[in-house]
Amino acid sequence: MSRRAWPSELRFSKAKQRLQISFDDGETFDLPYPFLRRESPSAEVRGHGAGPKPPPPVVAEDISIEKAEPVGRYAVRLFFSDGHSSGLYTWAYLRELSEQYRAPD
Repeated sequence: MSRRAWPSELRFSKAKQRLQISFDDGETFDLPYPFLRRESPSAEVRGHGAGPKPPPPVVAEDISIEKAEPVGRYAVRLFFSDGHSSGLYTWAYLRELSEQYRAPD
């Protein structure tokens, strides 16, 4: 069984509107705030159970992250400028999003 990469650093850039995540396996990724908001793991975005998925949220391109709080040792809660804060971004989910989104240089 392979070991999961653990985040070693989270850097929030208000100017660039990006979250830079470094993992202990040497990988570093930049995720734009609008992408993180659209991909929120919350029920508001993902839906409840097996029911239909709600329409994607309308997200302003200038959205920001106002603050972040650790949740135990497994996740972070992001507080967006539009008031959304109900999604818990687990380390595994952030890695999945990072690999899904490769920002152009």
